[in-house]
Amino acid sequence: MEQTELTAQRRTITGKKVKRLRQQGIIPAVLYGPGVESIPIQVEERALNRAMRRAGQRLINLRIEGDPQPHRVLAREVQRDVITGRVLHVDFLEVSLTQKLTTRVPVVLVGEPDPVHRGLAVLLQGVDEVEISCLPEDLISSIEVDVSDLKLDQVIQVKDLRVPAGVEILTEPEEMVAQLSLLRVAKAQLAEEEAIGEEVSPDEVEVIAKGKTAAEEELDEGA
Repeated sequence: MEQTELTAQRRTITGKKVKRLRQQGIIPAVLYGPGVESIPIQVEERALNRAMRRAGQRLINLRIEGDPQPHRVLAREVQRDVITGRVLHVDFLEVSLTQKLTTRVPVVLVGEPDPVHRGLAVLLQGVDEVEISCLPEDLISSIEVDVSDLKLDQVIQVKDLRVPAGVEILTEPEEMVAQLSLLRVAKAQLAEEEAIGEEVSPDEVEVIAKGKTAAEEELDEGA
């Protein structure tokens, strides 16, 4: 998989003065990690948004101008404007490629079950993210679950999720991921059909059966 690259510069402006950076399309950030002294940095806003969309939950190659080697980082804390959604600040965690880490990834339901398409049921999603453990280079952005063939009596649980080798799901295996819930109209329709079935007495069933047999005998005689 192609690596996501992002260039940054060391930042000298701190505190409330960083507002001036944002006005220029530059986002303040911090690089930190085990054994790494926290470094204030800044990144170009458009390049940052592009890198974050591309990487998702995966690693970013952060190249700080003046440093001989890139830093392998995750965007751990992203502060956004509550109204516009614009990124205001990012904390980048530098990771060791040989040590497993834990993180949470979203669970994405894909497809539309037939009962939902027919308006008989709604699709319910339980957990919308799960906790995983893996090496940094094995990180995944999400887990997709195809629910196209989901039936009314079927429940998809965390233990049913499929992930690549090297990724371990830590969330409780019995947690519900997806299931169908019958709509009230469909429930009433099924109840009505059951009631009609109960109204047919055994005698009526027997008469119908006998009539059918007589008809069959007539056909045999005619033959």
